[in-house]
Amino acid sequence: MSEAREAGVVRLKPGIFNTRRHYLIQLRKQIEKVLEQFVKPMKDQVQIADYGCGNMPYEPLVAPYTERYIGIDLSENPRAEIHIDPEGRIAMPDNQVDFVLSTQVLEHVENPIFYLEEALRILKPGGKLIISTHGYWMFHPDPTDYWRWTSTGLKKIITERGFEIKYFRGIIGRAATGLQLFQDGFLFKVPGAMRGLLAIIFQPLIFFFDKTTSQSSKDKDAGTFVIVAEKKTTS
Repeated sequence: MSEAREAGVVRLKPGIFNTRRHYLIQLRKQIEKVLEQFVKPMKDQVQIADYGCGNMPYEPLVAPYTERYIGIDLSENPRAEIHIDPEGRIAMPDNQVDFVLSTQVLEHVENPIFYLEEALRILKPGGKLIISTHGYWMFHPDPTDYWRWTSTGLKKIITERGFEIKYFRGIIGRAATGLQLFQDGFLFKVPGAMRGLLAIIFQPLIFFFDKTTSQSSKDKDAGTFVIVAEKKTTS
């Protein structure tokens, strides 16, 4: 198995020693839920663009619902079918795809406004953006890391670009995220072989505190937000 493929499998099925286990499971479940609710009913001939696709970890979840899955990324990514130029433009005409999938990318892009405008441009009228990004989280450059959002700030930046939000969910509430950050405070201070022990200690606690937090609270204050936003049609 290639290194990129193995990383994708770990993201979908994190083991008990994974220090992101609870978070990754909840993110996967939310993406599955969104695909079931918004993509599955469209049935045939759906085109989905994975914008900032990286190693395409969620392709196995998307593939059953789509006629064509298109990876979009910088030219350095050999797996990408469509490339983004240095100015951030996607090498694709307007109004091409039914869905744009963007998972944990927005916090890394230099210009999130232009990024969202490009997503809007390649979507067909009425097409939908499925996006996840961070509220609270540790600094994690890949290769850069610029942004974090409040729930209201994220809604604002998305709606002001020409989208209408259809679905908004927070995952990993405040207490659970606090524990995740507390764990991460030790993570890089211990030898790699001992990091799995931190996961065994902290991840069950994170699970417990997350389960005792209401969804309404998470929708306001969370480690990560998952959004579905529709491209507004012009009259």
